[in-house]
Amino acid sequence: MTKLGIIGGTGPESTLLYYRAICEGVQARLGDDVLPQLTVESLSVFEVFRYCSAGDFDGLTAYLSEGFESLAAAGAQVASLTAITPHIVFDRLVEASPVPLVSAVDAVRDEAVARGTGKVLLLGTGFTMSPETNGFFTRPFAEAGVEVVLPDAAEIEEVQHRIATELELGVVTDETRDRFVGIIDRVHRAEGIDQVVLGCTELPMVLNDSVSPVPCLDTVAIHTRALVDAAVGDTEPRPGI
Repeated sequence: MTKLGIIGGTGPESTLLYYRAICEGVQARLGDDVLPQLTVESLSVFEVFRYCSAGDFDGLTAYLSEGFESLAAAGAQVASLTAITPHIVFDRLVEASPVPLVSAVDAVRDEAVARGTGKVLLLGTGFTMSPETNGFFTRPFAEAGVEVVLPDAAEIEEVQHRIATELELGVVTDETRDRFVGIIDRVHRAEGIDQVVLGCTELPMVLNDSVSPVPCLDTVAIHTRALVDAAVGDTEPRPGI
């Protein structure tokens, strides 16, 4: 089995979702008594936000690159982020990383294409949705023939605020869920979107197919499947116990 390394803490809640999903994915493939070889390097989502707010993407790259170097030193053979916003500098990280990286953006784009999706709403942090910095997400989708639409400016600000002050701290409220559902519904009516990308890895804490007006592209579920594929590879299931 290939040893995985993940950058955690960006944020803490999604790190827990990733760890659980990777463990369950490996067990589903190889047996209940098999767990992944996995190392977590915990950084800080609030440091990521500070770098992005300052437009210091060189600093953000250096900060995250140190994390990947630590993962490689711990024996990780493949690594990934557990957040979408740091993918703003993903291409730089690929060049600097001592181990291969698995992109969440690419995994979600491929899933959107596989589903025959033509137009999606992107929900995420303000940095992920901002017209100044969202090219890292919108460009790969556009190249694959999938149109990405965004909330309006006031909604982007509100979503960022609720993510930073609630979800990143593990706070889940019906009010925030209802507000996000309302944004999805408004954009669906106005733009005719097919699906919504949960483009922040904390959003699955409040959104899923059972509450959303349109199907969700759950970045955690999709990305962790790709990571399980990378970890398991050609490993054969163990005999039952």
